Amino acid sequence: MLVEEIKKRVAVAVKQGDTVSRDVLRLALGEIQTAEARKNAPLAEDEANGALRKLIKSNEETLGALPGGDARAPVLKKEIEVLAALLPAQLTVAQIVEALAGQAAGIKAANNDGQATGVAMKHLKSAGAAVSGADVTAAVKQIRAT
Repeated sequence: MLVEEIKKRVAVAVKQGDTVSRDVLRLALGEIQTAEARKNAPLAEDEANGALRKLIKSNEETLGALPGGDARAPVLKKEIEVLAALLPAQLTVAQIVEALAGQAAGIKAANNDGQATGVAMKHLKSAGAAVSGADVTAAVKQIRAT
């Protein structure tokens, strides 16, 4: 379970004196626990992963808005690395295209790219694939172009 893994990594970070990892892992743990409290039930693994992805996305947006040479950039990059290491590996665009081979007719038959992406996401989520929306969009465009 993700929560236990985060707790283990917090303990390791504390022992190693790694304050950046410790702090971002505690933040992630807090986000997950807050979501569980709102739901009044433990989060499913994909929901917990979603909370981590949200933190990563926030850091990436902040990183993109920082001026060049900002002292916070290395810290944000390390936080992103620490959080990303907890997530299952995401499929590449090529792997997504391959995973959607059986759905190509439905994707091509869709009225527009948005509907085609919906078909693709439905299939990928039912298969439990870890993907990013941008990669799925790129894969759908490749499939529709052929």
